[in-house]
Amino acid sequence: MTSEQPVTSRRHALRSLVGSSILFPGIVSQLLADDAARATTVDPLAPRPTHFPARAKRVIFLFMSGGVSHVDSWDPKPKLFKDAGQTVSVNEFQGRKGDFKMFLNRPRWDFAPHGQCGTEVSSLFPHMAECVDDLCVIRSMQSDHTNHYEATLGIHTGSFTFARPSIGAWMSYGLGTMNRNLPSFVVIAPQTPYAGGQVWGSDFLPGSHQGTLVVPGPEPVANISRRAPSLRLQELELGAMSRLNERHLASHANDPQLAARMKSFETAFGMQSEMPEVFDLSRETKSTLEMYGLEPGSTKGFAWQCLVARRLAERGVRFIELIDVGSSNNWDAHGDMQTHVPLARNVDQPIAGLLRDLKQRGLLDDTLVVWTSEFGRTPFNAAADAKGREHHHWVFSSWLAGAGVKPGMTYGESDEYGIRVAKDAVHVHDFHATILHLMGLDHTRLTFRNSGRDYRLTDVHGRVVNEVLV
Repeated sequence: MTSEQPVTSRRHALRSLVGSSILFPGIVSQLLADDAARATTVDPLAPRPTHFPARAKRVIFLFMSGGVSHVDSWDPKPKLFKDAGQTVSVNEFQGRKGDFKMFLNRPRWDFAPHGQCGTEVSSLFPHMAECVDDLCVIRSMQSDHTNHYEATLGIHTGSFTFARPSIGAWMSYGLGTMNRNLPSFVVIAPQTPYAGGQVWGSDFLPGSHQGTLVVPGPEPVANISRRAPSLRLQELELGAMSRLNERHLASHANDPQLAARMKSFETAFGMQSEMPEVFDLSRETKSTLEMYGLEPGSTKGFAWQCLVARRLAERGVRFIELIDVGSSNNWDAHGDMQTHVPLARNVDQPIAGLLRDLKQRGLLDDTLVVWTSEFGRTPFNAAADAKGREHHHWVFSSWLAGAGVKPGMTYGESDEYGIRVAKDAVHVHDFHATILHLMGLDHTRLTFRNSGRDYRLTDVHGRVVNEVLV
């Protein structure tokens, strides 16, 4: 039975089976409970109250696909510079267990303190380094998997094995939308990342909570342009369709799933009205474009993604994810760490511009900006003269900025070489719990019943990292 079938007809069938003794009543009761969970509201995107007062109204999630090297960006390791070429022993390498002798590999870029806080950042990110007084850099992130697919799935869904609803879908489910003309969850990505569309999928949550994909280019959203000759004609067409749908709904016992699908037509109409204006950057000032490093008329690049993210944020979109690159030509620097240079140049100024733009507009006060990768890169390698680095999930770096986050601080530590966490580990589950908390959501209470159990983004794990919160 698919989710497209009316819940009411399913309930009727299940109750009939109980009477016929075809199924055990206990099993049927559980199935009925699952149906009730799916049918909680007619409009799945209707605004919902938070569990407690929220510090943030929206999230901008900046995902650097491929694995940014922490020891070359946000986590300075003087001893790694000093002891480069010496050997260390590790008990795992790229998912293989054993005793491996590895050569320490020096960072490729120098570090220097920046801002009033003095946070050290590498020369790889000169523009973001100027914004460190607004950042909380976490240097003790941990993931569960060393492969791109699983780690990318994990940083988005909390599950490293099976597809589960993404963090953006959970946010949409928990809070609804602030603008019915726009999706509650938008993903801006030039290419599909590792794990594919699952990273913005809703899985067992209602489909209305999955991310709407925006692809930089002349037509960011397919079929967003109005096909009707006039707005008035389209309104008449929508009105006629709505009346027919309402008659159909009345004959199906007010099926919530059918009602939700009817709402999707309204959302589509609203998107055709408002989304093209979001992508129209012609009214942005020259100084704003220069702040992002965006050429006038350009519709591509991370600078375009960042500016569109700001425009979506100020129009009430709850969760906006920006994916840098995708599953190829990304931060996966096995062969040569110098491939980080053009990638950093592509995102550095735009992200700094986004932070400055949000701040000067007063939006950073209630916007949470998240920067992360799926894991880091090894401070060591199997060869002494290796130019690249391998996958490293034992410790890596991320940062938070904006609403409710302590600015100008670092949290957690890796060991002297950046191999493992030395202090205050922050697992992906803790990271997710903290993001939800800032949005007014208790990660232990944000649940959805599916297949006989209550699921949540953090599964049975996670703690709010209160130490990084104001």
